[in-house]
Amino acid sequence: MAKASTSEPVKKESPAKEMKHRVLIVDDHPIFRDGITQLINSQPDLHVCGHVCSAAQALSSVEALKPDMLIVDISIQGTNGIELIKTIRAQHPAMRALMLSSHDENLYAERALRAGARGYIMKAESSEKVIEAIRRVLSGDLYLSEAIGGRLLDTFLNGRASQTGTSAVEQLSDRELEIFRALGEGRTTREIAETLFLSVKTVETHRSHIKEKLNVQTAPELIRTAVEWVNSQESL
Repeated sequence: MAKASTSEPVKKESPAKEMKHRVLIVDDHPIFRDGITQLINSQPDLHVCGHVCSAAQALSSVEALKPDMLIVDISIQGTNGIELIKTIRAQHPAMRALMLSSHDENLYAERALRAGARGYIMKAESSEKVIEAIRRVLSGDLYLSEAIGGRLLDTFLNGRASQTGTSAVEQLSDRELEIFRALGEGRTTREIAETLFLSVKTVETHRSHIKEKLNVQTAPELIRTAVEWVNSQESL
């Protein structure tokens, strides 16, 4: 269910705040936004210059607030965080972004990096780790957990074809995965099309490709598979 916009008006920063690294938060959970804002603002070198809940607000805020980096969740209003980072990086190639999410890093970390993020960290990590990730990204480095960093290095050295145990869902494109998740959350094809600003025909084409990749024969089977997958992700 769509959440009401909670973005705040742009305010002129004090000279002290202007000297700090400016961070824009994009997340659709108000309680989390408040918590991460307090954490960041408690640091001597960091300042949250704004926080928004949707992709559209993020795009306008980047232009208005000129942040040094973004902290983005996968699940936001409008498109998802990965698609948002792709769009922003196309317009602002130097913009640094950290993906901070509760979604499984095994499935999303590599996708986030391909989209242009400089790091991926789970919301379950400690406050100290989150601040470390922010500073690493601001310094121009990458930030990943040791497990994911090792897996991606192995992929680079040995090639994707050598990996075993890769699930069929991991073979979906970013857009297909976004639609697959939406189906599992109970949204109809028309609702997905309206949310992602796509035509119904385009969403139906993606659904057909998803069925082929997952070896699913019927629409009810696709929905059942999507629901089971979403439930399994939430239980992680």
